[in-house]
Amino acid sequence: MVKIGVIVCDRNRTCTGNKCFKSIIERDGSFEKYPKDEPIEVVGWMVCGGCPGERLEAAPADMKKYGAEVIHLASCYLAGYPACPYIEDHRKYIETVVGLPVRVGTHPMPRNYLNGHERIGDWKRDEAEKWLGEITANQDDADKYDSTNPNFLRK
Repeated sequence: MVKIGVIVCDRNRTCTGNKCFKSIIERDGSFEKYPKDEPIEVVGWMVCGGCPGERLEAAPADMKKYGAEVIHLASCYLAGYPACPYIEDHRKYIETVVGLPVRVGTHPMPRNYLNGHERIGDWKRDEAEKWLGEITANQDDADKYDSTNPNFLRK
């Protein structure tokens, strides 16, 4: 069993986590690399606390106390306009100070966000594309996680 912690961008502090938890169950997005027969336990779910990351010093350390082996910075870090400018700072702090590996992303990036960011050009401008690999690799998943799609979250 792998134990994970998830940190959510404060802009999404009221998020229910449905897409993240669905992607854990389905092994979509950044969870695709985990073996399907290995359970994933979420030991912590916390918002970052707002820019520049007010909860960053406490949240990942608490998750580590409860057994977290890896921290996921949720896909909302990249979904917002613009993407979080502190991703690299958060990753570096967690890996260096807390001592846990960080994966950027959770659920696949929905098609409507892919299209919007492409039109705006902010991911390219802000060099956020380096974080998108695991959550943009499967185009079918982009449609499945798009809440504007009539087949939203259906198999």
